[in-house]
Amino acid sequence: MASTYKDSSLKVFSLNSNQALAEEIASHIGTTLGKCSVSEFSDGEIQINIEESIRGCDVYVVQSTCSPVNKHIMELLIMIDALKRASAKSINIVIPYFGYARQDRKARAREPITAKLVANLLETAGATRAITLDLHAPQIQGFFDMPIDHLQGVPILSDYFKKMQLDDLVVVSPDHGGVTRARRMADRLKAPIGIIDKRRPRPNVAEVMNIVGNIEGKTAILIDDIIDTAGTITLAANALIENGAKEVYACCTHPVLSGPAMERIQASKIKELVITNTIPLPEEKKIDKITPLSVAPLIGEAIIRVHEMQSVSILFD
Repeated sequence: MASTYKDSSLKVFSLNSNQALAEEIASHIGTTLGKCSVSEFSDGEIQINIEESIRGCDVYVVQSTCSPVNKHIMELLIMIDALKRASAKSINIVIPYFGYARQDRKARAREPITAKLVANLLETAGATRAITLDLHAPQIQGFFDMPIDHLQGVPILSDYFKKMQLDDLVVVSPDHGGVTRARRMADRLKAPIGIIDKRRPRPNVAEVMNIVGNIEGKTAILIDDIIDTAGTITLAANALIENGAKEVYACCTHPVLSGPAMERIQASKIKELVITNTIPLPEEKKIDKITPLSVAPLIGEAIIRVHEMQSVSILFD
């Protein structure tokens, strides 16, 4: 790829949630980040200034809606409004991590569906396309009435483990909801799958019930989309070792890692946790047990393909 992208009508902007990833994406494309500033009034209201002309341009805004979630969502909504009023030709929102996605249905009476609410907010603000990575539930794509390109982290994670050349593998889903994801990785690694039969009595609390599949004497790879408090993944890892697994690796696309997550990971039987940089990892969370991989080449290539009206589905292979 040439060092400078030839089409000046493509512009990439970053807000505050993941500046380092946005810079990597822009570098992969062969451009530089657009100039904008994000500041706050004394009462906390967000102010955004776009400091270059974007009239008639196809604009891509990189913003993970990670912690502080509400602030980052408001930054994105205000940026979309600013771009719309500045006559951008298209406003493409690149959301490596889509917050509020875990409330994607009414599991109990009188619950909200926040994933749909956020999708509505983004569209009403003026976004014309979304590029996301590993939504918590694939059907969230249907909450948007604009085009959405749903990229997958499994190929990146699988390639890492393939290079390690581990023997006698089994890919394990920590719950029934992640079986499709585990199957995709298992197919790539030519390995069987296992499933943790888990019950969750309340949010962020998990109990291991049974292990489905043969894990005796095998090297297990646990795969999930999000690791938040790390209760599920560490319980699963410890249960696998107790039931005869030789060693346990874990991986996820979105390392939320909140609350007691780091202490749990350090104390667990997980040998290595492989993550991606959809959410920035603070310095205090950079430990030897955690290996970060970059999604910038994947997202950068998706942006180029969307801009040049080429197929994006090739990136799933």
